[in-house]
Amino acid sequence: MNIRFDGQTVIVTGAAHGFGRAIALAFARLGGNVWACDVNRSGLALTEQQALEQGTALKVRMVDVTDREMVRTFVQEAGTGERLDVLVNNAGGVLGQVGRPLEEISEEDWHTIFRVNVDGAFYFSQAAAPLMKARHFGRIVNISSGAGLGVSLTGIQAYASAKAAQIGLTRQLAHELGPWGITVNNVAPGFVRSNPTTERQWESYGEAGQRRLVENIALKRLGTSDDIAAAVLFFASEYAGWITGQVLGVDGGK
Repeated sequence: MNIRFDGQTVIVTGAAHGFGRAIALAFARLGGNVWACDVNRSGLALTEQQALEQGTALKVRMVDVTDREMVRTFVQEAGTGERLDVLVNNAGGVLGQVGRPLEEISEEDWHTIFRVNVDGAFYFSQAAAPLMKARHFGRIVNISSGAGLGVSLTGIQAYASAKAAQIGLTRQLAHELGPWGITVNNVAPGFVRSNPTTERQWESYGEAGQRRLVENIALKRLGTSDDIAAAVLFFASEYAGWITGQVLGVDGGK
C-alpha cells in the first residue's frame, strides 16, 4: 500500500505538539502541501523546524480555532487556488483542567472545552466545505478520544461530552457531505503520552496505576503519536474512498 499526497493541500489543526505535530510531519513526508496551525507559537516553530530537519517544509500560522472569522480567513489562505483536499481537526484537549466533582464545574469550565473540541471542528469543516464541494472531493478527519466512546480517564465531564459530540458531528457531516465525494471520519485515540498534559496525567497515576493502565491494553504497551498519524493517513488516502462516518479506535485493544 503506497500512500502519497503529492499536490494535495492539507490543513492540520493543533499542530504545535503531540498528535498534530506527528500528523503534519507525516503528511509533509508524503508530499502534502501542509498548513499547520495552533495558538502555541513556540510549539509551531518547533514543528516547522522538525519539518525542515526531515527534508520537507510546511506553512505554519497562529490560529485560534474558536474564532470563526480567523478560521475562515486561514482556510481561504490555505485554499488559494480553490483547492483543499484534507482537513484534520486535531485541536482539542482538556485545556489545563483536571477532574473535579460535578458541582464544582463552572459554566466557563464547561464551555471552554466545548469551544475548542467541538466548535473548532465545526468552524473548520464549515469553512472547508465549499472548497471541497467545488472539486467534488475532500477528506475530513476528526480526532476525538476513547473518552468519547466510554468514560474519560481524566474524569473531566466536559471533555468526555465534547468528544462524544464531535463523534456525532462526524457522522452527521458524513451524510451531509457524502453527495459531493467528501468523506468524514474520526480517529479515537487511547491514552498516549504525547504532550505535557498527558505526561502530567501519566505521572499522577503512580507506578501501580501506570502498570494497571498498560495491563488493560490488549497489546500491553502504550501507543505513540505516530500510531495516531498512521490512522489519519489511511482515512485521508485513496484507499479509504468508500469509508465515511466511521470511528476508528486506535488504542492498542480494549
